[in-house]
Amino acid sequence: MKKWISLALAGASLMSLTACGGGSAADASNGVVNVYNWGEYIDESIFDDFTAQTGIKVNYTTFESNEALYGKLAGGATGYDVIIPSDYMIGQMIEEDMLEPLDFDNIPNFSDIDETLKNPAYDPENLYSVPYMFGTLGIIYNPTMVDEGEDMETWDVLWNEKYSGDILMFDNSRDTIGIALKKLGYSYNTTDEAEITAAVDELIAQRPLVQAYVMDDIFEKMEGGNAAIGVYYYGDYLTMHENNEDLAFAVPREGTNRYVDAMCIPKGCENKENAEAFINFMCSTDAGLKNCEATYYSSPLLSVREELDEELANDPYAYPDATFATEQCEVYNVLPAETRTLYNDQWVRLMNAG
Repeated sequence: MKKWISLALAGASLMSLTACGGGSAADASNGVVNVYNWGEYIDESIFDDFTAQTGIKVNYTTFESNEALYGKLAGGATGYDVIIPSDYMIGQMIEEDMLEPLDFDNIPNFSDIDETLKNPAYDPENLYSVPYMFGTLGIIYNPTMVDEGEDMETWDVLWNEKYSGDILMFDNSRDTIGIALKKLGYSYNTTDEAEITAAVDELIAQRPLVQAYVMDDIFEKMEGGNAAIGVYYYGDYLTMHENNEDLAFAVPREGTNRYVDAMCIPKGCENKENAEAFINFMCSTDAGLKNCEATYYSSPLLSVREELDEELANDPYAYPDATFATEQCEVYNVLPAETRTLYNDQWVRLMNAG
């Protein structure tokens, strides 16, 4: 979800990612923070600004999906001070005791966060997370590659045989199965095995039409006119549109997802003060504005919204009104463990389908 930044972007200031070191930010031998974020999701100049202000160097690596992040941490990977999962994954990690409680005395800029984004269902006491960005999911398409007058405000278009070989789907289970659930009129958060199975049956029927299951690969494909239709996040659509003005965005009338990505500290990290310093810095007006203007994602910081270009600040998909947010969008909840297992099994069934 995101502006891509290469691992070399901080030059000599980037060091090899190793286990979190103890000590405070003032200790020159441990003056680092290891950040693990989505690809295409940050302004690279922010790292130099943070280092200049704090003396803390940034090590930065990226993941492509919540599931990839979770798999790595659940598999025992260490060395991360700040991670940025999405809402439902944060809730799951809290359930599984994978996150450290935050010391908000070290994050005074939390006061600038929109009150509507505080104490969310996935972290009801707001102990473990600070919102990073939020956004809306929808259909990105190239009007020059679809029929004139084609109804794009429906998930059904992703099953239209006219666009066989020109359709891109998410390469993650929650978003892809969720699209099929919405197409069938079901909730993103259903735990009904029959509904989830039916959704995957729809996806198996669709599979021959799909060019590829992608994450950040979608940028090159849509910007280069190598696919007609894809599903992704609105902030990334704005980046793609900047590079290919032919592209357009539609929100299906069956409903879509509105999500929040938030900054957290993984359990057992010893470099916690540096992590909290980085989170606080990311919640400053200057850093938040740079990040928002670079990625086009929606900022949770009220001071940033006041400084935004008027067109972006009034964009109904970037900063939707309450009616759109509640009537057109649904938030992913944390699914029960047995439903998560079903999702995994059904995803394997889809990926193995001929």
